[in-house]
Amino acid sequence: MATIALPYGSTTIPLRIREGSNTKVYKPNRPSILQNPLEKTREVLRRPNGTKPLSMLLNEKKKEKILVVVNDETRPMPYDIFFPPLLEVFSQCGIPDSNITFLIATGLHKPHDEALNIKTFGAEMVERFQFISHDANDRDMLVNLGQLPGGIPLEINRLAVEADFVIALGIVAPHYFAGFSGGRKSILPGVAGHETIERNHAKLFDVVDDLPEIHQNPISQEMIWGARKVGVDFILNAVVTDNQEAVHIVGGDMESAWYEATEVSKSMYAVPFREFADLCIVSASGYPRDVNMYQSQKTLDHGDRVTRDGGHIIMLTESPKGFGEPVFEEWLSKGMSPQEIVDAIRKNFVMGGHKAYWFSRVVLRKKLTIISSLSEEDTHKLFASKADNVQALYDAFLDENPQANVAILPQGSITLPVYAGS
Repeated sequence: MATIALPYGSTTIPLRIREGSNTKVYKPNRPSILQNPLEKTREVLRRPNGTKPLSMLLNEKKKEKILVVVNDETRPMPYDIFFPPLLEVFSQCGIPDSNITFLIATGLHKPHDEALNIKTFGAEMVERFQFISHDANDRDMLVNLGQLPGGIPLEINRLAVEADFVIALGIVAPHYFAGFSGGRKSILPGVAGHETIERNHAKLFDVVDDLPEIHQNPISQEMIWGARKVGVDFILNAVVTDNQEAVHIVGGDMESAWYEATEVSKSMYAVPFREFADLCIVSASGYPRDVNMYQSQKTLDHGDRVTRDGGHIIMLTESPKGFGEPVFEEWLSKGMSPQEIVDAIRKNFVMGGHKAYWFSRVVLRKKLTIISSLSEEDTHKLFASKADNVQALYDAFLDENPQANVAILPQGSITLPVYAGS
């Protein structure tokens, strides 16, 4: 009897697969891991995609205000691969540490405190450089750059607008409405104002039922336009495994380098399936991807894709930080039905509320059980049942439905099920 490990926080939960059952395990395709990722990073800084070498670009510009946009704790980044080669180039170009600022692209997430900065970026980096958390609601932090093509006001963190040179770091993985993370998302939503983020994300209803190819995705295109307006000079992005092992590293132009990474990401994370599941057991991939329910919604979306209407989804997400966003929790605490939430958010889009919309959208068609650190009361706010033993749930389901199709996604946050036909 095979046993698989389901990531949960910083540990795993074992699940024994019943012999003879119609249980399929879906995992990302595992390509070759880079044997020397540090040297690969140095190489892409010397020979980037679509731009001159980073050192040459830096030497052609003023170097008084160098800004490096980094992710917050919710994005597992290989900083140990990114930082050393990047700092080597800064040193070669004669840029002192005092001229370099790291801006944390929190989007609408909570700002970091110093302890979280140390945990995320390392004590040596935090002691050596200035790390500033973006705050989308701090008017003093924002600069108005006019409007996006669709009429949305473009407000961006002042540090990004006023920098002499902007470098954006990121990882490229599937995203439920933007197509892929990384690249332009460091700017919009990463360091954009609240209204800019909210109105851009409101367009998710245009793509929710039929996600366009990435070059045609209107939300992504708007993000690219905004990032170009700000002026991103160079990106450094990676495709990584669930254990943060680097598979591919790109550097250079914000579009051409990033599109290169999306192709690699798609080949790795898009997993075909031919039978919809009666039961789907999906893990949010452990910390930091299961840090809260706000982030775990992406996992629910992937589980939803492979589960038939009327089926059952069991999601594992430790979520030690609860819901993770006050507006999300507020919408779930209104006492509204799932249908009422869906109708209300479609009528008047609200950031945070869109996550409540997504949970509601799923439970209107499927049963949801959650294994997490949330209380039973808070779990019920998500229109879900609380459980603590995935093995017992799995065994009981097969006892009642021995011929059922079961799908298991151990790395559910980054496994993108794609229906390939029966």
